[in-house]
Amino acid sequence: MSLDLEKEYNNRAAVPEHPAIIARWAAESKAYRNINPPRVIEYGPSERNTIDLFDAGPGPAVMFIHGGYWQALDKSFFSSIAKGLNALSVTVAVPSYDLCPNVRIGDIVEQMRAAGNIVHRALDAPVIIAGHSAGGHLAACLLATEAHVPAAYAISGLFDLAPLITTSLNEKLGLDEAEAASLSPLLWPAPEGKSLDAIVGSDESSEYLRQSASIVSAWGEDGVTARYEEADGANHFTVIAGLEDPNSPMCERLHTLVQRTR
Repeated sequence: MSLDLEKEYNNRAAVPEHPAIIARWAAESKAYRNINPPRVIEYGPSERNTIDLFDAGPGPAVMFIHGGYWQALDKSFFSSIAKGLNALSVTVAVPSYDLCPNVRIGDIVEQMRAAGNIVHRALDAPVIIAGHSAGGHLAACLLATEAHVPAAYAISGLFDLAPLITTSLNEKLGLDEAEAASLSPLLWPAPEGKSLDAIVGSDESSEYLRQSASIVSAWGEDGVTARYEEADGANHFTVIAGLEDPNSPMCERLHTLVQRTR
């Protein structure tokens, strides 16, 4: 029996309470910016080509790339994810990027490369890339190509884009088979000697679990220190909640990755 890919990748339909979760993200992020205003850095010509830098001291930083299927949301929804790591004296950068269909996914990859490079140069330190959903895809892309990125922490990532072609998501993405293959880090040469964590909520669809397990298996066989983890009881939206808590396994793991690169 074939999978219903529309259902497998429709996270909003799978989590009916998602509007309340997203509204909480926005409110808590605004509150965190009010008490800890970020430094805003431009990394490109577009209005959305900016980064919020929540500085917590020198050393390696974490850059968090938001999700939204490359076609929704921006950095303002995700300021609060800096809370946990800032409490552990880790600087966090949160960029926005231009959205499909105004740009292609490949353009977004290039924008995130530019953002990561700006953060690296501004801090004169390595940058660990974390990301959620589409941001997990972008995190893996940067790990594969950027020398200053020693580790990626991909939460509910998408590493094989071909399944999206037949879904309604592709109305704005406009992917064909060739472009999907060229933008799928699962098919890229593995970044040997680097580290990839792929975390996914245990309550997410079978395709999301497969996506994370597949890249851990493929890259792990080719010299990447790759780790797969299912967050018990988490769905696609609640899976990032641990980033707000310095005592959570997520923050502890990211802090460990930062410490290893000092």
